[in-house]
Amino acid sequence: MEPQPLAAPGKSIRKSHAERTELSDSLMLDACIDLIVEQGTEKTTLKAVGELAGYSRGLAGARFKSKSGLFSFVIKRVAEYWRDEMEKLTTGKIGYPAICAAIDAHYRFCQKTPRSFKAFYILWFESIGFESEIREVVVAIHQRRLSDVSHWIKQGIEAGELAIDIDAEAVARHFLTSMFGIVYQWLIDPQQEREIRKLHDQLKQTMRLLLPAVTPPIGN
Repeated sequence: MEPQPLAAPGKSIRKSHAERTELSDSLMLDACIDLIVEQGTEKTTLKAVGELAGYSRGLAGARFKSKSGLFSFVIKRVAEYWRDEMEKLTTGKIGYPAICAAIDAHYRFCQKTPRSFKAFYILWFESIGFESEIREVVVAIHQRRLSDVSHWIKQGIEAGELAIDIDAEAVARHFLTSMFGIVYQWLIDPQQEREIRKLHDQLKQTMRLLLPAVTPPIGN
């Protein structure tokens, strides 16, 4: 981040309304993540989030209206951050290399942002069993992920790097299903770092089998 300009002696820099809103959103995001990880979703209340973030007990309620609104906000913010990071790491890559880059990024997310990673997937898995605003957000993110992975595979096929008979969407679904399995193992025992690393490496091997490279003609 760029350093902020210093205020003139005896004066403070007034933040705009948008800047104040962004700051309070960021602080409440962090507070909500901490509460979900430490206490679970049931005990994570709007009042508690507002107070832990350093604001009045009513701010979170006024901003997000309900716990579903708050949790949807958390899922969207974390997903946006990860997607931005994923795009940086997969830029210029297609096909199998893009898949490998995504797997490596996923592992780094486990290590770099474990609390937001855990809070995100707690909300993700808890949303599946019932219709809610949160579930709609989760479904939309899942569909976007599926589209991204399928697109990488189709690009690899079009570029002549992958076999033309690959079912891109089926492989993408298998990829995401495997990722969810790894996440579940990580949530159960996040201390098993070596095993989680091994699962990511094994997924690369599986994807290589599902994404065979085009074999050059004999004599070339």
